[in-house]
Amino acid sequence: MAPLHHFDTFAPPEPDRVALDRQYAALMKQADDEPLDALFTWDALRRQTDTWLAVTGLRFRQDTRDAAARDARDRANRLSTWLDDRNATVIRRLLDEPEVQAEVGDRTLAAWRMDLEAFDPAASERLDEEKDTAARYFELMGSAKVEFEGSNQSLSALAVHRGDPDRARREAASRAKWSFYAGHREQLDGIYDELVQLRAGIAKTLGHSDFIETAYRRRRRVDWGRDDVSRFRARIREHVVPLAATLRAQQQDALGLDALRVWDEEVPDSRGAPTPKGDLIEAGREAFGALHPELGAFFDVMVQRGLLDLPVRDGKAPGGFCTTFPEPRLPFIFANCNGSKDDVKVLVHEVGHAFQKWCSRPLPWIDQVRCSAEAAEVHSMGLEFLSWPALDAFFGDEVDRFRRQHLIRALTFLPYGVAVDHFQHRVFENPSASPAERHAIWQEMEATYLPWRSYGDLPHASEGGFWQGQRHIYVYPFYYVDYALAQTCALQLWHRSLDDHAGAMTEYVALCGRGATEPFQAMVRSAGLRSPFDEGVLAEVVQSAAGWLGV
Repeated sequence: MAPLHHFDTFAPPEPDRVALDRQYAALMKQADDEPLDALFTWDALRRQTDTWLAVTGLRFRQDTRDAAARDARDRANRLSTWLDDRNATVIRRLLDEPEVQAEVGDRTLAAWRMDLEAFDPAASERLDEEKDTAARYFELMGSAKVEFEGSNQSLSALAVHRGDPDRARREAASRAKWSFYAGHREQLDGIYDELVQLRAGIAKTLGHSDFIETAYRRRRRVDWGRDDVSRFRARIREHVVPLAATLRAQQQDALGLDALRVWDEEVPDSRGAPTPKGDLIEAGREAFGALHPELGAFFDVMVQRGLLDLPVRDGKAPGGFCTTFPEPRLPFIFANCNGSKDDVKVLVHEVGHAFQKWCSRPLPWIDQVRCSAEAAEVHSMGLEFLSWPALDAFFGDEVDRFRRQHLIRALTFLPYGVAVDHFQHRVFENPSASPAERHAIWQEMEATYLPWRSYGDLPHASEGGFWQGQRHIYVYPFYYVDYALAQTCALQLWHRSLDDHAGAMTEYVALCGRGATEPFQAMVRSAGLRSPFDEGVLAEVVQSAAGWLGV
C-alpha cells in the first residue's frame, strides 16, 4: 500500500474477496504449522482491509450526497460482515495456542473471546441490515436543511447559535432545529424501531438473553458489566444530580431569567458563550506545542498530511470523531467546526484520541492499539482538562470564562451521559415497546437525571424526542456511558494537574503509549487513577470540582 503523504492523494485499493479468500485459506494452513507466524500474517492482513474500510466510511461521511461514496460504503458494510466471519475463524484457531497467548497478552485474549460471543454467521444478514439502517440515519442528518434567518442551514451550522448572547435568537435557532425533527418524527421513529428489532433478533440468534448482553460484548467490556453500570448510575443520581441542579439554578440567576430553557443551557451569562479567536489550526499548533513537545510535533504531522477535516459544509455528516488508518498507522480527525466554543472542545477531544493512536504505533498488534471506548475516552477527555494552561491560544482574555464553563459542562454532562445509557437499557429490556412508549421512557429519564430541563413548547423535544438528536443511540448502541466513566477519570487527571501539571502531562503521554495492553480498570490504575466503579471516587471528584467552582 502506498504511503500516506497527504490524505487528498491517499487511495488504498479496494480488497478483492476472491484474493482475500485465498489469503485466509493460506493463513489457516500456516496456523497449523507456525501459529505465531500466522498471527503476524493475520495482523498485516487486517491492517490492509481495515484501512480501506476506514477510508471508505470516512469519504461517505465527508459528503453523504456522493452516490459513488455511498455505493462504496455499502460494499464496505458487506465486506465488514464477511470479514467478521473470517476473523472469527482465525480467532478460534489461534486463541488456545500458547505462543500466541504469550505474545498478545490477557487483555487481547479476553477481547477476542468477546468478539466470538458477539458474532455468528447465522446473524450475517441481520448484521448487514443493521449497518444499512444505521446509515439511513446518517444520510437523513447529513441532508438536513433548516430555514433560519432567510437561509437554509445544516444542523451543524445552526448549532453555533446555541451560545448566542441574544436569547430570542437562541430560541429561534432551537425552534428551527427541532422543527426539522418534528417534521421527520415518523421517519426517525421508523429507523430506530427497525434497529431495535434487528438488534433484538441478532441477540436471539447469538443465544443472548437480550441485546444488552450482545452490546456489552461488541464493546469488549472485559472487566465490567451491567451491575457495575447500574451502581454507577445510582451514584450519579446521589452525588451529581443535586450539584448539577444547583449549577443550573446559579446559571438561571446569572442570566436573570424566570426559567432556564434548554436553549439557555450553553450560555453562562449575559455575554453569551466564549468564542475562539483567530485560526483554529494555528492556535492548535501553539497550544499543543506548549503542552508537550511530542504532542506539538504530532499535531504538525496531522496538519502537514491533511489529516484534519474540520469545517462545517453542506452534505457533511454531523458530529466529530477520530478514525485510524492502521496500515500507515496514522489517525484522521473529522469535525464540524462552526465558529463556536465547541470547535475547541471537539478539536482537543479528537486530538486526544488521535495522539493515543500515534503514541501506540510501536505496539506490535492492532488489538493492542485499539482501546475499548471507555478507555479511549479517557485519552480524549483527559486532554481536554490537561489543555487548560494553553487555552489562551484559542480564547485570549476569555480563557477563564471558558475554563469555568468547561468544568460546569463536564459536571452537568454526567447525568445526561447516564440518562442516555439508562434509556437504552430500558428500550432493549422491552424491544416491543411502541415509539410513543420510547418517548415516554426518555421523559422519565429526564425527570430522573435532568430535573432542571425545561423545553417550554419547543417542537418535538418537549414531547420526549430529544434523544433522537443523539446519534450514538442509533449508530453506536450503548457507547454513551463510556463518556461518563471516562469523565470521572478525566476529572481526576484535572485535579492532579492543578498541583503538578508537568507530572500529569508526562503520565498522560505514557498512558497513551500503553494503548490497549490492559483492561480498562487496570489501565486507569496504571496511571495512578481510581476506577470510576470504586466506592467513593465519584463523590470525591465531584467535591473537588465543586470546591474549585466555589459551590
